[in-house]
Amino acid sequence: MDAAGSQVANECAQYAGQYQNGFITTQGGNLLCSKIIHLITDNQVKSQVSKVLHECEQRMYKSVAFPAIGTGQAGLSSAKVADEMLDAVVEFTRQKSVQHLQTIKIVIFQTNMLADFYESMKKRENSDSSTTESWFSTFKSFFWGRNQSSEKKKFVILEKKVNLVTFQICGESQEKVDAVESWIKDLILKEQFENTISDEAIANFDGTQIAILEDLQRRKQVTIEILNKLSPPQIKISGISRDVCSVSLEVQEMVQQIKSTEEELSKAELLSNLVEWRYRGSNGTFVAFDKLTNMQLEHAKRAKKLHLDVRIKKRNYRVNLKTLKATDDQGKTRTLQRVTKDEGK
Repeated sequence: MDAAGSQVANECAQYAGQYQNGFITTQGGNLLCSKIIHLITDNQVKSQVSKVLHECEQRMYKSVAFPAIGTGQAGLSSAKVADEMLDAVVEFTRQKSVQHLQTIKIVIFQTNMLADFYESMKKRENSDSSTTESWFSTFKSFFWGRNQSSEKKKFVILEKKVNLVTFQICGESQEKVDAVESWIKDLILKEQFENTISDEAIANFDGTQIAILEDLQRRKQVTIEILNKLSPPQIKISGISRDVCSVSLEVQEMVQQIKSTEEELSKAELLSNLVEWRYRGSNGTFVAFDKLTNMQLEHAKRAKKLHLDVRIKKRNYRVNLKTLKATDDQGKTRTLQRVTKDEGK
């Protein structure tokens, strides 16, 4: 409440006793959100989360972030809270009527609780293999934002123009013609090779990676199939053996790059729950850096570096980590803030 500011506190006082469905809604105040939904604690975590999700959908909000409800003064166990919150989210994501709410986040400040929430998600992923794929992909899309329709990504064969070669074999007898035909087929088969790469990261291939695969297929003597319906997803590469080997190495590098990027984003997301770097905007208010830049600034500070180059509104700035001043190429400066988020809030 302190971080939200006096405006929010005054609204809460104004609406006290007028709450419906167990909550009241105020403006975002000084927080980086448009609205704050204040829950009246009753230890019915699943019911409260469900009510908030439906309220967000009804008001056409695109995203919502929850704390680990009930793990503070209410004293509920994080494992129980994780199960109830995720139960509510699962039931909500299964509803076909959901149109507006695209992203649901659960913000965990205490690192010891992360394991309970992770185990709760894994338990749902493995509970029912016959139905898991359909709803769990939807479930993940709400937590990390919607991606393009999975129906369009399940099975992709990249277009390739194949130039046919025709052999005309003449010989003294049918027996000798058959022998030559068999010899040619053996030569072709010896040069053919197929390799399959399986990895969960393939499901995250976007237009950039698809374009690279199309270029590889165009330049090399290979055919590439993307099998996103399988678990884990696969990329099948077939063609001339030397080209299959070289293309396979490039695809593996792409997969590793995506996994490294996802790992960095995960670390940045976790760190942003603990500390937030901000720069002063044109209207005098402080604006949060994106999560990757936030992590770079924090790592540079912990490494006791003097300077770090960053981008602010598409301009290059050099940050002095002692004075917390950022200077661009023309000598203009911006003030920075480093805000440590309180435990348990």
